[in-house]
Amino acid sequence: MSSFIYSASPARILFGCGSRTKLADEISRLGRRRALVLATPFQKADAEKLASSLGDLSAGVFAKAVMHTPVDVTSQALLAYETSGADCVVSLGGGSTIGLGKAIARRNGSDQIVIATTYAGSEVTNIVGETENGLKTTVRGPEILPETVIYDPELTCGLPVAMSVTSGLNAMAHAVEALYAPDRNPVTSMMAMEGIRALSSALPDIVKTPDNLDARSKALYGSWLCGSVLGMVSMALHHKLCHTIGGSFDMPHAETHSVLLPHTTAYTEQAAPELLKPVADLFGKPSAGVGLFDFAASLGAPLSLSSLGFSEANIERAAELALVNTYYNPRPIELDGIKTLIRTAWEGTRPL
Repeated sequence: MSSFIYSASPARILFGCGSRTKLADEISRLGRRRALVLATPFQKADAEKLASSLGDLSAGVFAKAVMHTPVDVTSQALLAYETSGADCVVSLGGGSTIGLGKAIARRNGSDQIVIATTYAGSEVTNIVGETENGLKTTVRGPEILPETVIYDPELTCGLPVAMSVTSGLNAMAHAVEALYAPDRNPVTSMMAMEGIRALSSALPDIVKTPDNLDARSKALYGSWLCGSVLGMVSMALHHKLCHTIGGSFDMPHAETHSVLLPHTTAYTEQAAPELLKPVADLFGKPSAGVGLFDFAASLGAPLSLSSLGFSEANIERAAELALVNTYYNPRPIELDGIKTLIRTAWEGTRPL
């Protein structure tokens, strides 16, 4: 066996139905006294209810989180944090809200508690992607990792099926890419496959029976593993392309991951088929890219960038941006190949 380095995530995980009721205890355990509850406008009512349940531990609600963590929204949240007298944040929601909490912590060192309501997986990574002037930049750092994550499957039963599917595929993308990361190791690869396996089992059941608590629990478990792996290895072409298209063209985050995943996998698979063979075998397909495409199709997930509103005229510009500050990838990231990849994803064509 080859030599490797393994660094575990130090995040504290509370998993199980009803675990959301332990929030006040977690705030006190961290030695904090006033928590600012973060949310998107869509989840504002839930955030206000949560803040009310905290009583004197609440510093109020900031419900303006949006996709891709714009720097100007973070500035507004920092002002709300300071004026409210908060000494920690509670992020209620998915990737947009979690990203805002991370951006705040990056600037002021605030402790973070996340109550995850989607399958984004970003709650257990030390990574945040921030957008400014049409460009999305990714930053890592120990201060970015939330201190506590609460996974309560009951909170995800109301997540619409379409959002559940794309959120789950987004999490799966973290693990697929981890399988060919240059700093992968046997432990991260094992966790990645377990996460993919859990989500591949849970998502079809959620589509059939949205309030299936066992399936919701399994999906949360899978997303936790997939996110944890992403936090332990380097990112590659898939995340670079998603950050480029999402941040520069204001595309929906989870849906963009869902559409691109089969195509970025197929592109990379040409150079590293043996590393992605476990995924192909899991789906019973000749290749991982085909397996992921067919799986997404079976769930009714979006299959093309065009269906998300991405303009054909932007393909070349997106490919050019993807070559700026490129991430490592087993198959070199070259302009013609990336343009072909994006066009295939724009058309929604099944990978070869």
